[in-house]
Amino acid sequence: MRVSEWTSGQRESPEPYEGNVVATILVGTVIWGVLFVAQLPFYGWYRDHDHDWWIWCCLAATGGGLLALWYVSRREAAIRAARAARDAREKPAAGGGPSSSADREASGP
Repeated sequence: MRVSEWTSGQRESPEPYEGNVVATILVGTVIWGVLFVAQLPFYGWYRDHDHDWWIWCCLAATGGGLLALWYVSRREAAIRAARAARDAREKPAAGGGPSSSADREASGP
């Protein structure tokens, strides 16, 4: 298969995978945090061997994971709210009548 066959638009791309993104980011963030804490007692050894950046890399990844967790949590909440609003618009009100008191008053006795 040639690259031109991939980029010409002849092939359909697969559907995106929508897994539990919050849990995935949470697990990754916890792993980076544990690695950071586990390496702290050996900071002197890392510094002596010019590997202290490993510790700071773990800390940066933990901070990035926390930022991503905040972002994705807000995204998931927005998606749920939009889905709930769409479902509320598509489903008729219970009882088959007008859904608000203003609509009931406007329809008359």
